[in-house]
Amino acid sequence: MSEPVSATPAPASAPQPRILIADDQADVLEALRFLLKRDGYAIHTAQSPAGVLATLESEDVDVLLMDLNYARDTTSGREGLDLLARVRQLDPSLPVVVMTAWGSVEGAVEAMRGGARDYVQKPWDNTRLLATLRTQLELGRALRRSRRLEEENTHLRKGGERPTFVGESRAMQPIRRMVERVAPSGANVLITGEHGTGKEVVARWIHTASGRPERPFVAVNSGGLSEGIFESELFGHVKGAFTDAKTDRIGCFELADGGTLFLDEIGNMPLTQQAKLLRVLQTGELHPVGSSKVRRVSVRVVSATNVDLSKAVAEGRFREDLLYRLNTVEVHLPPLRERREDIALLAAHFLNIHGQRYGRSGLKLSPSALDALMAYPWPGNVRELEHAVERALLMAGTDEVTAEDFLLRRSGGGREGQARLEEMTLEEVERYLIERSLGRHEGNVSDAAKALGLSRSALYRRMQYYGIKGAR
Repeated sequence: MSEPVSATPAPASAPQPRILIADDQADVLEALRFLLKRDGYAIHTAQSPAGVLATLESEDVDVLLMDLNYARDTTSGREGLDLLARVRQLDPSLPVVVMTAWGSVEGAVEAMRGGARDYVQKPWDNTRLLATLRTQLELGRALRRSRRLEEENTHLRKGGERPTFVGESRAMQPIRRMVERVAPSGANVLITGEHGTGKEVVARWIHTASGRPERPFVAVNSGGLSEGIFESELFGHVKGAFTDAKTDRIGCFELADGGTLFLDEIGNMPLTQQAKLLRVLQTGELHPVGSSKVRRVSVRVVSATNVDLSKAVAEGRFREDLLYRLNTVEVHLPPLRERREDIALLAAHFLNIHGQRYGRSGLKLSPSALDALMAYPWPGNVRELEHAVERALLMAGTDEVTAEDFLLRRSGGGREGQARLEEMTLEEVERYLIERSLGRHEGNVSDAAKALGLSRSALYRRMQYYGIKGAR
């Protein structure tokens, strides 16, 4: 016998609660359909355990109202209890309310032990039934919201406050104007530029300046996902989908639903993964790994890469149709060497941020420091400048940060202490920091140890290892 399955359309103003009613008697289904439709539910129906499972595998529902008996000559409720166990395996968070037509509540009690949230007896009282379903509907939604928040926390979602867009140079003025125009539109944006030019900062700025700043911003290194975890990370998975799938997991697309998904390093994504991403961008629909359910999402995609995607398309390494989906608008960030007017502004900005972080507010850059920053080529762009400022702040012995504190490599060689830290071994860096700390504190080992975050004895051991002598 075919299963009568139907759903009333949801109003545009608010999502309808979706209920699945399971009973083997058509008149019971019709009576419940009439009652619950008036109460605003979108209704699915099933007349057998197989019909229930088929509906749950293909549709998202908020609550299940199910009979315990399906064979007309049986009153044991065993079919219903077995079905309940299957439903719990399929979706542990789905609220289940059971119905029983018999005076004894023993079957209902056993169902509650098996995971049902509540029960009603036939013939039911309309008021109590509706109240029970509303209660379970709200509890179920609360549990799912809680689970969603836990998933968001694992992605370290940063909310709300708009990042500072530092850039007054001639090269950055058109970029600023373009971003300000594009941000409220909701269009997909592709941000290009060398490593360290600030692509994620711009992506976050676009999100907070959009019409959905209170919604999630989810960032993922899309080019660094292996084939084995790509679909699980982006689309989610259900419990049991593969060996390590102990629980259901919400993917990045669903986490970002209504908000912004930032796909970093998009140019490094393999072709097989590009095809899977393209389908979701085209349809707005996805299937979690191991599930046949269709999930619909509304996500703004902002992507970033340092790869020349046009060249990658010509070489067959990147899909042209995916590129069209991603770059409704393209924003190209120039390297720091092409916006040198911003170096002083950025350095002052980072000095203020890290000064507050380390309790050293009020520090200033000396003229010699500014000259050194302007003369340096900055191959690592804004990211390298930020790290250099943070390092110099920690090295500074006074309230003025000097050129020597930056440890920038000078043309024509120079002292070891002027080499970039990245080019030193760990032991060379440690020896250099100890020597500088002792020099700033005129050889006082106790003061130098305190500044380095070491005990006096620990510093002495390191000094002995490196053959360094302190005055006292």
